[in-house]
Amino acid sequence: MTGLEARGFPEAAVRERARSGAAAAFPAEDEYGRGLYGAGTAGNRGDELDAVRLVPPVFVPERLEKLIDLGREPGHDDVTLETEIGGFRSELPLYVSAFGSTRAGSSLAVAVSAQAGALGIPMVIGENVVPTSGSRSEADAVRGLTARLLAYTDALPGASGGVVVQQSTEDADAEVWNLVYSAPEAQPLLDSGRLAFELKVGQGAKPGLGGMAIVDSTAATVSTGRYRSADVLRDGRRVLRCATPGTFTEEILRQQIRFMRNNYPRARVWVKLPPGRDVGGAAAVAWAAGADAVTVDGAEGGTGWAPEVALEHLGLPLAECLRRIETGPGCLLVSGRMWEGARVVTALALGARAAGLGRAALLAVDEDAAAGLVRLVSCLRLELQLLVSALGKYSGRALRAEDVWRPGGETVGRIREERDDESVR
Repeated sequence: MTGLEARGFPEAAVRERARSGAAAAFPAEDEYGRGLYGAGTAGNRGDELDAVRLVPPVFVPERLEKLIDLGREPGHDDVTLETEIGGFRSELPLYVSAFGSTRAGSSLAVAVSAQAGALGIPMVIGENVVPTSGSRSEADAVRGLTARLLAYTDALPGASGGVVVQQSTEDADAEVWNLVYSAPEAQPLLDSGRLAFELKVGQGAKPGLGGMAIVDSTAATVSTGRYRSADVLRDGRRVLRCATPGTFTEEILRQQIRFMRNNYPRARVWVKLPPGRDVGGAAAVAWAAGADAVTVDGAEGGTGWAPEVALEHLGLPLAECLRRIETGPGCLLVSGRMWEGARVVTALALGARAAGLGRAALLAVDEDAAAGLVRLVSCLRLELQLLVSALGKYSGRALRAEDVWRPGGETVGRIREERDDESVR
């Protein structure tokens, strides 16, 4: 360690930028499509949701009610976790959140789909699947949209679950929703009310930025000028292709939701929001316009290819998003480093209906393509039941902000009330 580094100045990082120029802003390009980014950056080593405590009460009147109902002392296995997620019945307050079209996601997508279907939990198919893999192609058997739909529906156990197909500004050019809505493979989902379309306004990995992909410098999408490109990669043969993030105002969002409801009346409507400073107002607009669910990534969420500085410094943490969103009757779904029960229970207590498994789902299926996600969820199920029971409650929907305490001695619920009072004044 040099003297400069000992005093907190990143001399090595500055030298790397002097050697490599703009390429130094990104992870090594040989990891593109293989790595899951955001997990180990300085800004993602922990957040408020990890710091808070779940606080059981001394007096447990709901336990007494359960005891009378059962005729015996209730146990953790008497906790019911079934819920409604964006218009779908789900066995658990969990869903598989969107992951993109890079090799890290697409190579595991069919295995994830089959296990999510078997579990009876909703699954979101992320953006860019059709532009990169097609809806029907030779690659479809491995990673394409149709293969994911079939793997999910073939494994469904009864009436639970549902598939959500996300569309970004790039997907709109490929008319992804039109393709899915008319696809024979999607008809069983439509007939049973288990298909939704999700409008992607943004994501946690890189809020305010559009999609980024590494492509050959001669790729048609670059040469035709359809996308912006930047020559920032070290090998000189490929470029960074940048999509625009899309332009949204309150009225544009209302009109988009109205378009979805009018043109795809048999599909549910979901809206994906980034962790922006006005996320509470945006969620309210979406629900008022008729969205069945609003999903929000915290800045901890997402594994997208982006400058490392964006992964560390762009966007609100999930705990702050939860503070700013008044859920009421709206269905709020959240994601961001969800992998164990305490974080999920905390999110539910602070207003979320369910938590999304993104990076965790990929890692689980990478560990065991046949049953990794099933085993991960079985562990989560037990943790959820134990924690909810410890809080003196017997349904995930019964959780409240009073169940959560943060260092400093205040409940998160009280902090939220004080914020509301200040906004009134």
